[in-house]
Amino acid sequence: MHSSRMHFSIPDTQELGSSPTYTAYNIHINGIHHCVLRYKQLHSLNDQLRRHCVGVPLPPFPPKRLLPLTNGQLEARRSSLEQYLQAVGQDNRLARSAHLQQYLQRAQLDTALAEGQVATDCEEQQLEVQVYTNPAGERILVNCSVQQNASALLKSVCRELQLPDELVRFFCLFLVRRQRKSGELHLVRRLMDFESPYITRLHVQPCELLLRTCYWDSSRDAKLTGSKVALNLLYNQTVADVNREWVVICTPGEGRQLNSLQMQGRAREYMDLVRQLPSYGCLQFDEAQVDYPEPDTMALISIGNKELALRTARGVKIYETKFRVTRMRSWRVSVTHNTLESRLEPTHLQLAFEYLIGKQTLRWITINSEQAMLMSVCLQAMVDELLQRGTGSGKDQNSDEEQEQNAVTSSSSTPSSTCSTSTWASSSCSTSTAPTTPPVRFLSEDSAPRSKPRLTTSRTFGAVFFRNDVVDNGARVANGAFEGIGDDDL
Repeated sequence: MHSSRMHFSIPDTQELGSSPTYTAYNIHINGIHHCVLRYKQLHSLNDQLRRHCVGVPLPPFPPKRLLPLTNGQLEARRSSLEQYLQAVGQDNRLARSAHLQQYLQRAQLDTALAEGQVATDCEEQQLEVQVYTNPAGERILVNCSVQQNASALLKSVCRELQLPDELVRFFCLFLVRRQRKSGELHLVRRLMDFESPYITRLHVQPCELLLRTCYWDSSRDAKLTGSKVALNLLYNQTVADVNREWVVICTPGEGRQLNSLQMQGRAREYMDLVRQLPSYGCLQFDEAQVDYPEPDTMALISIGNKELALRTARGVKIYETKFRVTRMRSWRVSVTHNTLESRLEPTHLQLAFEYLIGKQTLRWITINSEQAMLMSVCLQAMVDELLQRGTGSGKDQNSDEEQEQNAVTSSSSTPSSTCSTSTWASSSCSTSTAPTTPPVRFLSEDSAPRSKPRLTTSRTFGAVFFRNDVVDNGARVANGAFEGIGDDDL
């Protein structure tokens, strides 16, 4: 019911160790710093994927070199590794692999250990999660391990709420930030199984965790209404979305009717009415700069109901333009890093999509927003859901759940599940075929003095493409839901 694809970038490198030093690559996933890896560790990952993902073609991996690399060769390797990871992250067969997700999760944990962000790999913490047990939301404390991934934490939260196990897959965890002045909710990131929610949250403070539904097809609400707990979560989430105007009430009469049903506590009738509103089931994003209908236009953006919508003001009037995801021939998400601050938020994020606005007429439309990564993840999830529905959603949903369960099982069986303080050795690296072997080892902080990151340019640029035509490079993926249309269909 959701996409597992990842957006990788490697904005810069670091010199680590001493006598001799070695080059380490700062890996960002979905716009946030994730881990630090050496070339040979990425080479080991490529070997593991080749062994375990039989029948799935891998993108070309940068070759080994016998002699020390010049600055120009190091920059070429950084760029090639970035392209390799982008291609891996955009192939759903590879991105969903338990081996890749476990590798990345362990890499994040080992980086956090090396940098002193966590003390041991079995450290226990508490996380505060906001849940919609009422329209205002309630914060509950959940015990977690720093090595737990998103699915494991999600199950703990749902267990605390006494949500039936079979309904957990309809929910997910978001990182959100509240605006200081207005208190409005700002979506930061949807948590995935390749990361530890506890560690990821450290990189994007101040943030809080929020439990929300994770599907786009509103007909799936019916799956939740048979459970009192699930219906209560869905109802209160919807009331909160109406109150914050994520769901737009079209007429005063509808508003009065919804208020009356809410006052009477008639949750099912409330949901039946609100489900008829065009903006129900949409996620609202912050105001962003777009180039439609003209350059430098400011617009509020929402995604849902198989559409991306722009609301723009022209004088005293508000206009809404809707772009159907099935008319997006391709899209790309790009990030420009200031390498001096690459561990902080990227300096510029952009989502651009190629839209079929008329017969034989395509136009690129761009959105400049710090939420561009999440927008892309949402578009891909809608496409995946449409394709699942077209090929038999029941079968695909079951396989999704089995894949997620496999990833969780593999991750929990790593040697790190035994409490111990890691011993670091700069020369060690996983070459074992066993998927449970931790893939990353670093020097400890006190024995590995860090120099400043190697800066090849003042800014680096990376982009990931989603396309519906012939795959002509490793970073391009088909949008299988794209439909050709004529002018009369617009």
